[in-house]
Amino acid sequence: MSSVHSIAQKGFGTGTNELYDRIRPSYQPFSLDYIRESLKQTEPLNIVEIGAGTGIFTRALLKDPKWNALIKELKALEPSEGMRDVFTRTVPKDDRISIAEGYFDATKVEDGWADLIVIAQAFHWCPDYDAAALEFARILKPTGTVALIWNLEDRDGAEWVAKIRDLIEVHEQGTPQFRHGYWKQTFDTPSYQKFFEPPQQKTRSYHITGTKESAVDRASSKSFIAVLPDEKKKEVQNEIRKIVDEDTSKVWIDKSQGTFEYPYKVDVVICHKSDSSCT
Repeated sequence: MSSVHSIAQKGFGTGTNELYDRIRPSYQPFSLDYIRESLKQTEPLNIVEIGAGTGIFTRALLKDPKWNALIKELKALEPSEGMRDVFTRTVPKDDRISIAEGYFDATKVEDGWADLIVIAQAFHWCPDYDAAALEFARILKPTGTVALIWNLEDRDGAEWVAKIRDLIEVHEQGTPQFRHGYWKQTFDTPSYQKFFEPPQQKTRSYHITGTKESAVDRASSKSFIAVLPDEKKKEVQNEIRKIVDEDTSKVWIDKSQGTFEYPYKVDVVICHKSDSSCT
């Protein structure tokens, strides 16, 4: 069995995922459009979604009319039993969709089955980049694509977001994070360079509607905060409330309702299988 980071096992374990599913934002139409427009295929797709979590990305595909029409079959894979349980309860029943245990380097998908591999908000957890690239190449068709996508709070978009990030990052406990960029080592591995074209990355800023408590919940949904002792977690949460209350630069949407702009940034990385590659 492939390894899963110990903090991910605890922070995303059973009983922690309802908050994650409720507070993590969905994927914006422009992000879904960019992935779709990057594909080499136009016919219905066999999709493998690795690290499918609670089903946030899967639901976004199903709600998008263009994507819904493109799905031939989607095999969602997720190592966390707790997340798979929420996925099963929240993703609409659809004969094209399945959920099973799976890992970046051990999908149990047959050779050459997939047109598209999607990894949403998860690839920074990959423990072996070369093994993952080799597995991706094995299950993809010759014209296949890997799409990596992250929705992240934009610390450059507001001072209060930066202050919250600085506060909580003290507690990361060595967990791999997108901002560390370790995942980019994938593109230097022998397997990636043998089987894939150079990656293409696109970044776009946007905002969602936020509140003081949604800022608290968003931070609390992070694995390294979820595993803190209750007393320490409450201390961090109260510090977040203080940061939001004291910030005078918030862009209010409706001050009477306590809603303001919550800056976010989406990063999408597209990796096409090389035409000259073979497994």
